[in-house]
Amino acid sequence: MASSKDRKVAEMKFINRLRKFPFFAWLWFLLGALYFVLPLLATFEFSLSWDPAVPFKAYQRAFEDVRFWRSFIASNVFAIITIIACIILVVPTAYWIRLRLPQARRIVEFITLMPFVVPAIILVFGLIRVYSTPFTIPFTDIVFMKPLTQFKAGTNILIVAGYMVLAMPYMYRSVDTGMRTVDILTLTEAAQSLGASWFVIITRVILPNIRSALLSGALLTFAIVVGEVILASFLGVNAFGPYLFLLGQHRAYEPAALSFVSFLLTWIAMGMIQLVTGGQNQTAGGH
Repeated sequence: MASSKDRKVAEMKFINRLRKFPFFAWLWFLLGALYFVLPLLATFEFSLSWDPAVPFKAYQRAFEDVRFWRSFIASNVFAIITIIACIILVVPTAYWIRLRLPQARRIVEFITLMPFVVPAIILVFGLIRVYSTPFTIPFTDIVFMKPLTQFKAGTNILIVAGYMVLAMPYMYRSVDTGMRTVDILTLTEAAQSLGASWFVIITRVILPNIRSALLSGALLTFAIVVGEVILASFLGVNAFGPYLFLLGQHRAYEPAALSFVSFLLTWIAMGMIQLVTGGQNQTAGGH
């Protein structure tokens, strides 16, 4: 009798575990993982099939191209500048809205959603149309500045501004989500009671407490800038996206190799963010 009773108890425990097991959650997770991993594995396999005797020939040829390094370095520089500019613009804006203007939050959220509505092709044609004409003094014909598209620095400013617009929804929502976990009002009052200025409050109090959100937004911005094609193509900027697109028009194996490397770099960046921020709880008095 005791053995049969123990067997029934064990069966009941097993049934309860099955009921608590999130079967459908794991099913959708595995399907999503296969959806992302299988194309990546297929791309990697195709990049190795150029010469069976030299499996990494496509990677060797791609990395030997000087144009690849120039475009890749240029895109990384643009990404870093865009990330810094977005942080300078978004963090004070989101901080001030949460602190002083909560009623304007819906308006700002709507504005940051506009890049999803306006395609990048419309954005770049608008930039070219506006900034390809000389700047004149109002009501006169006196030209006091050449068009930005006529010199390299001006074109670089335009493309960084365009990248900021494209990255704005992701960066703003990352920062706003990070600030939800922080008691902004308490931190601000405590810092002001110690005589801190607004610059000190944002740089030494707010930024360290939302570092996880900043890293997430920076990763998304980096991925957008490095893979962007339309803005760089129409503005004539030597970036990685147009280079990879043009390379794919004439070759097959090198673009597959570079695409796999781009995915790998993105995953490494995600792993580094998880390593740096995982296990670090953002609390109101965390810094």
